[in-house]
Amino acid sequence: MATKEECLSALDKLSDNLARADGKARTAAGFNRSLSCHITDLDLTFSGRLVDGRIEVADTIEGPPQDKTQIGLAMSGDDLVALVDGELNFARAWAAGRVRLVAGVRDLLRLKSLL
Repeated sequence: MATKEECLSALDKLSDNLARADGKARTAAGFNRSLSCHITDLDLTFSGRLVDGRIEVADTIEGPPQDKTQIGLAMSGDDLVALVDGELNFARAWAAGRVRLVAGVRDLLRLKSLL
């Protein structure tokens, strides 16, 4: 089971990957939205913002997200690490129910080019 620190490191790595994106992916990553990532096996939620292609984690709370965010993710810590390391395909993990993504239609369309 991934630790809190490993999950934060994975979010940092994902943020670095988004910041280095180019073309359509950079355009999709370059928007400003509130974001939460609930790590189900640790029962922790990292909350913050996706701003100009960077994930800025502002807070870590126990349990599920307290506030509604524009983009919400939920998965195990191991799945987060595997996704960021390229060992787990997002679309397959989402289809299998291993990853939950909640966002508005417009945000989903923009995020689609990142996945």
